[in-house]
Amino acid sequence: MCLSCQTIHNGTAPADHAHDAHTGSRRAPTQFPFGTLTADAGRSADPVLVEIVQGSLAAVEHEVETAIARTSRSPMIRDAHDFRAGIHDRLLRKLTGRSYSALVHPVARDFPIEEMKEGDVFFHNDVYLSEGGIGHLPDLCVTVPVFAGAEGERRVVGFIQAFGHHDDIGGAVPGSMPSHATSVFEEGLAVPPIKLWDAGVPNKAALRIMTRNSRMPESLAADLDAECSACLMGARRLGELFDRYGIETVEACFDAVIDRSTETYRREILSKIPVGSWTWEDYAEHDGVDEPQLHTQRITLTRTAADDPEGERLILDFDGTGPQAKGPINHCGDYSDGVFLKKWLAPILRNLADTPERMAELDVNEGVVPLIEMRFPPPGTLLTPVFPAPTNARTFVILRLLGVLAGVIAKAVDGKMPADQETIRYTGVYGEDLDGRSYLMREVLGGGSGGRYYADGEDTIHVVPDSRNLPTEFTESRFPFVVESLGLAMDSGGAGQFRGGLGYEKHIRMLKDANFMSIADRSILACWGVKGGKAGKPFQVTIDPGGPNEREVDALADSEPVVTGEVIRIRTTGGGGWGNPADRDPALVVRDVVWRKVSPEAALADYGVVLTGSLDDDTLGYNADATAAERASRPVPAADDAFFDRGPGYGALAGGATAAAVDVL
Repeated sequence: MCLSCQTIHNGTAPADHAHDAHTGSRRAPTQFPFGTLTADAGRSADPVLVEIVQGSLAAVEHEVETAIARTSRSPMIRDAHDFRAGIHDRLLRKLTGRSYSALVHPVARDFPIEEMKEGDVFFHNDVYLSEGGIGHLPDLCVTVPVFAGAEGERRVVGFIQAFGHHDDIGGAVPGSMPSHATSVFEEGLAVPPIKLWDAGVPNKAALRIMTRNSRMPESLAADLDAECSACLMGARRLGELFDRYGIETVEACFDAVIDRSTETYRREILSKIPVGSWTWEDYAEHDGVDEPQLHTQRITLTRTAADDPEGERLILDFDGTGPQAKGPINHCGDYSDGVFLKKWLAPILRNLADTPERMAELDVNEGVVPLIEMRFPPPGTLLTPVFPAPTNARTFVILRLLGVLAGVIAKAVDGKMPADQETIRYTGVYGEDLDGRSYLMREVLGGGSGGRYYADGEDTIHVVPDSRNLPTEFTESRFPFVVESLGLAMDSGGAGQFRGGLGYEKHIRMLKDANFMSIADRSILACWGVKGGKAGKPFQVTIDPGGPNEREVDALADSEPVVTGEVIRIRTTGGGGWGNPADRDPALVVRDVVWRKVSPEAALADYGVVLTGSLDDDTLGYNADATAAERASRPVPAADDAFFDRGPGYGALAGGATAAAVDVL
């Protein structure tokens, strides 16, 4: 059912509706009103019970995710943990704040809530019919309604949802992420919202169609079974909460949880941003089809005053974002008033909290939505693509937008935001193993986070909570290669008063001929530094390093041949630095050299630290007078210098320019 017109569409919307994928219409967003379950928005709820309910929600979400991790089969879900669960109320609002999740909106749009039955399981992965909640086709989403009430009066009171990145859903290449795709039809099987289970009975025909279109049918079937079972279990757990305290009481607590989040962000976060407007932009570097170029993503941030007629809020205007790409780096952000994008970007705001400890306590649930207004450009941009534009590498946009928001806020708050990071890229190999069986190994390797105004960046982090690199013991036992080394990429973090975190360096030696694949950005444009901090090192893949066939591999590659015995060396991005490197404590530079995070050469070149002694006999130190003289001999930053450092790759794509016009305060 379309909630904007109360019409049942049976999975296909008419052409005059904004969620019609085939026309690309955006005349008005599909309306899913933001409301409350109780008249006083939960303000009369017992505060102790609110804490109990909120803790119960977190426990149910954790139990669902644990069940999926323990019973799924594919390495991407079971080992890399590239999935997450979410709990939503009957108004489709996200209640839990541990992680982002997809949206219930497309299910409620196409299936009347009052006609749902206990045991129903809904499924979808269609990007253009997901209301913005699904970014690319390998992200499969399962939704289960939660029922409560007396016998004969039971009704839907919420939803349990899980979605994650699966091995393969068809398409032009193994893994369903063709880097040179020019149409979503090349990317795999697109399924609009359907009933995968009907009142507890699996839809075997639908499952057969999906597994038939996958190169990894057994793992796909097992993963879906794990996710359906876990969500059904979660629905029972949440139903028990309603049975214990009553529907009205629990729904009042739901309202209180969301209202408290809204007021906390208004009081503790919005108050840190002065009233005014600022503009900043960043770029993806390539789309897999055209030659590398600057694909612009721009945000104009406006902080309104408390007496604004429409309320105190942040306005994010994406006007100036570049045109829709030919290749698969587009992201469908402008559906349902951008509600998914609001919750995706909101964690960046937590960096304005008073302390890191307080930042970790702040949830991102539906409570952030009323505080953010989004203004999208017309159809046909990177953020408003028109069907059937490809989207499988949409991380190039949604990850970059996290950095653009951090950058534009940094301009507003004198740099008190982290420098940049790039923490998702997909690398892998596929072929036949030593027994002649087809295999696909794909990994989401993280990178270093940006330096902060109070601390260095973290090493090798992942933007998806609980996501991780694949265990060496597992990969070597299943796939025909040996992991010769896995460690930190020395000198990858951007220099600064607070250094950027380091990326990975991983060496894989193939035991049988195979094909290497990569979906990665930031191989030319590095993670930027801020307020005098320097950019980190970019992503790089080298095959047969130091050997007779040494070659660099493009960051967007579908099938680079690798022969038996060759090594694949992967270096992921380092985070940008924060503050002038000359202001870094020399003792910390010495420590970084001892820890092999910074080379002796970079200690002098990047930080101006003159080392003494030797690493070999544990006598490494620094000469204080020589270090002071070296630093004093270097140019003093000018007040009109660029506030951001984009690294040397920017000039290669910007006609030799060292900074963009928006980089100066």
